[in-house]
Amino acid sequence: MMSGGTKIAVFLATLATVLTGVLGWSAASPAQADTRTATGRVVIVGVPGLMWSDITENNTPTLWGLTAEGSAAGMSVRTTRVNTCPTDGWLSVSAGQRSRLPHGDCALPSAPILPGQNSPTGPVPAGGAVAAGWPAIKNDNAGTNYHAEIGLLGDAVHRAGGCTTAVGPGAVFGVGDGGGRVDRYIASPDKVTAEDWVRCPLAAVDVDDLFRGYIDAGVDPHGDQVPLSDAKRADAAAAADRRVAQVVTGVPQGTTILLAGLSDTGVNPHLRVAVAKGDGFEPGFMTSSATRQEGLVTLTDVTATTLKLLGLPQPKQAVGSGWKSQPSKASTQERVDALVDEDVAAQAIRAVQTSFYWVLFATQLVLYGIAVLALRRLGGDRRSRARILGGTRVIALLGGAAPGASFLAGLLPWWRAEHPTPVLICTVLGFAGLLTGVALAGPWRRSVVIPGLVITGVTGVVLALDVMTGSNLQLNTLMGYTALVAGRFYGFGNQAFSLFAVAAILTAAWLTEYPLRQGRKAVAVGIVAVIGVFAVVVDGLPSFGSDFGGVLAIVPAFAMLGLMVAGRRVSAPRLGIFFVVGAAIVLFISYLNARSANPTHLGRFWQDLMDGDAWSIVTRKFNAMLNSLGYWPYTLAVAAAVVFLFFVLARPTRWRVSLLQGVYKHSLSMRPALICALSVGVIGTLVNDSGVVILSVAFSLATPLMLAAGLRSLEIDLRNADTPPPAPSGSPEASTGPRSAEQR
Repeated sequence: MMSGGTKIAVFLATLATVLTGVLGWSAASPAQADTRTATGRVVIVGVPGLMWSDITENNTPTLWGLTAEGSAAGMSVRTTRVNTCPTDGWLSVSAGQRSRLPHGDCALPSAPILPGQNSPTGPVPAGGAVAAGWPAIKNDNAGTNYHAEIGLLGDAVHRAGGCTTAVGPGAVFGVGDGGGRVDRYIASPDKVTAEDWVRCPLAAVDVDDLFRGYIDAGVDPHGDQVPLSDAKRADAAAAADRRVAQVVTGVPQGTTILLAGLSDTGVNPHLRVAVAKGDGFEPGFMTSSATRQEGLVTLTDVTATTLKLLGLPQPKQAVGSGWKSQPSKASTQERVDALVDEDVAAQAIRAVQTSFYWVLFATQLVLYGIAVLALRRLGGDRRSRARILGGTRVIALLGGAAPGASFLAGLLPWWRAEHPTPVLICTVLGFAGLLTGVALAGPWRRSVVIPGLVITGVTGVVLALDVMTGSNLQLNTLMGYTALVAGRFYGFGNQAFSLFAVAAILTAAWLTEYPLRQGRKAVAVGIVAVIGVFAVVVDGLPSFGSDFGGVLAIVPAFAMLGLMVAGRRVSAPRLGIFFVVGAAIVLFISYLNARSANPTHLGRFWQDLMDGDAWSIVTRKFNAMLNSLGYWPYTLAVAAAVVFLFFVLARPTRWRVSLLQGVYKHSLSMRPALICALSVGVIGTLVNDSGVVILSVAFSLATPLMLAAGLRSLEIDLRNADTPPPAPSGSPEASTGPRSAEQR
């Protein structure tokens, strides 16, 4: 007869096989080719560098009117570099993917090749143009990590029997086909005729007045762009507004106008302007499935929106999503102010996000040093020892509460303060102090595990509720993500996943403490199973965490925890089976997502898997994981935490007992909690592109809470050592009563 553990292993292996078979069978039918005719009419107006702070009712009346009548959003323009240049922005529209101008400086787009001039891609069509340097641009972008297919938008229009019109040099890079050709080229908006506007279903207009102002200003001796004065920037914005007015008054009725601030200007990236006016875009804000955030869209969404408005299918190479209108009763001024505030928040978090990790890890290193000194100074009377242990324990709990508090800080608009960084620091410390106060507020403060359980429980619940309700605390947060980097806009980023996974593991483990003490292992396993399933659902579902690698780490870690609390042996074959199950689950989620109307990166991975392109993604992420070892602040934090765990928690003290040995004695759940928390961090490091960053975040939560538990167990042991055993009845000690503290 098979043992319980063997039955579980066989069941999980069978489940993985069945799921894999179902997935393979479901994808067996080939996709049908979609050939459609272009319908509708779209004009893309690119205004590189345009921000919402540039738009006012008096200085830019046309842009103000578009905002009043249409849908508006802040747009993330991040491409392959920190600062996006105008040609990069236009090429990203062309490909629907992050693109770049290879070996180019941040200058205005090159003038196109006109009829009668030599073109490396063949004859220039009469009245049209070819983008300069197109073959080199196309080859370079095909070889980047994003494998951008330059010319995708123009090719899609040509396949549907349509033509393209480009107004200005940059527009040629935006709507040129695979050979860099546009069917009609006009130098500037003031030269476009009514016949030109109706000739093609897709037109693009390059309005470069704002960026040209920066080019004219030049660079300083350090090579940085000279910033424009407020007056000169206002003049440049007004000039751009007059160009946009020529477009708005010239296009025929029924044309949808998509206006986008395609690039950055100067040194610092910003959120740029995105406005859509036409059928389906009511006055209000915009969003897209790529961001799921009100008032926020991405540059690659321009391509997807254009294809949708033209009635054309979106190829999988185009990663953006169509803009969606979110009607609002807010006035135009209120909407502009809200979008300006969105950029202010992005700028504020960008200024402190990297420093936060330095401060967090440095503070934890100081915490470890305090713990070492405290343990070496445990001489003296009982009261002094209690103060040292208790104070160090409070500091440790405060350190464990800080990561979760960094997300709670997003509940307050700290970025609106005159000095936002000090306000943010005080906000994080305030929430961390509040969590620590709750952890030590009641009779549970005397427990070894419950104070830490309070902190991990609150941290896990806050993160779970956030991604289940729109990921509002993830965006522009110290341990979340920022729209300026544009790595993620919803769900769990890698740092948040690590924090959530470790919090879930520790919470599940410490909740089993009471059942284990009662010998009710089945109840303990049930607790682990319920929290484990909840963690997988929250982390893996596309509507919540939408995290691929996280499921691969959470499933085996919770399986290990279940085995350990059940008293079963954890073996390598079992772990291998659990990892296969995790892979089957995440592939099943990816398959379902691929069949949805708006697939996320999970669904796109399934499509790549079916097309045989998934290996390049896996290789890219693995290389990124290896490269993360070069992030020496994170690597240093991990090394310091490992050294601390060994020399402070595990190494015997002069009382011939280690903190870990002591805490294991007072808690049945502490050993599986520590091992599984570290395991989810290690596995998460190996299967995610952030690599060592994930393990460092795991240590930032697990290590201080383990230290707090160890200090409490040591405090209990010292108190017990100071308390003499009960004297036998009738002895002198029994008749004279207990000894005083001084006598002890």
